[in-house]
Amino acid sequence: MEQDLIKGFADLAEKKLHQVPEITLLNLVSWGASAAMIFGGIVPFIPQYLDISRSENTEGFSTHVCLVLLIANTLRILFWFGHPFELPLLAQSVIMIFTMMVVLQLCTRIKALQDLSSVKRYVTDVDSKACSDPHPMIHGEGRVRHASVGTHPTSRDDDRQVVRQVESRTIFDLDWRYFWKWTRFIDYVVFMVMFCVAGGILTYFLSSFSAYVETLGFLAVFTEAMLGSPQFYHNFRNKSTQGMSVKMVMCWLSGDLFKTGYFFVNDAPTQFWICGILQVSIDIAILTQVVFYGARPPIKLAKVAAPADHIS
Repeated sequence: MEQDLIKGFADLAEKKLHQVPEITLLNLVSWGASAAMIFGGIVPFIPQYLDISRSENTEGFSTHVCLVLLIANTLRILFWFGHPFELPLLAQSVIMIFTMMVVLQLCTRIKALQDLSSVKRYVTDVDSKACSDPHPMIHGEGRVRHASVGTHPTSRDDDRQVVRQVESRTIFDLDWRYFWKWTRFIDYVVFMVMFCVAGGILTYFLSSFSAYVETLGFLAVFTEAMLGSPQFYHNFRNKSTQGMSVKMVMCWLSGDLFKTGYFFVNDAPTQFWICGILQVSIDIAILTQVVFYGARPPIKLAKVAAPADHIS
């Protein structure tokens, strides 16, 4: 009895041993390609993250890039439940979602510091004007009264704008104008949780319908293919690429070229390689902007300020 049991375990171990892939050059290349697919997607954001952290400025980077990747990779994970594909692509989506949340957290924190700094400068200017005011009893004494009480209507409008500037904008305000411009990181987390729950429920009930699954797959890869479009529009609006990491875009291009080739070689669904070609085209368009705009500084958008003739 014991001998039969030992022999059974020995046969099982031998079968498992034979299932272990041999270490050949072809297998090493395949494993390397899979590792590149899993971690290669986050590499372009490392230089951009470091640039933002070092300069403490988010003006050159569009956080809508994070939105696009979060939606695309969430849809890709949902697509996997209806149409399983290569595990490296699934792992890539999970890691990308985590990375985008880390980038969003940094951008939200730095943007909050920038807003606070701008308000402090405004209050300092108001205090300076208050100290030099020849009629303090008319216009108010001190920071609060002078900043909130003004005889000139335009001054009151400026004060209201400053108050709105430091107000906390949350997802629960349900204000479309501030979508994805919230001041708290937790609001981005809440949005993604709600999106995942809603998508998960739909997929659970509709995964048996091939039309739904194929549409889900197309939306996933098409959304990711539009990854560079927010950055392209951001550069176009500012007529500048200053603050954007060119290394990031170069990594996008090299990664998208590799990814598109990977889709062809591994016979991925048609949606994958078609949208891969679109991604490469957008990357090239952004690099064209880098050449066209050169070192031109961004167009200064109108910022809230207290003009001298409004505080007198």
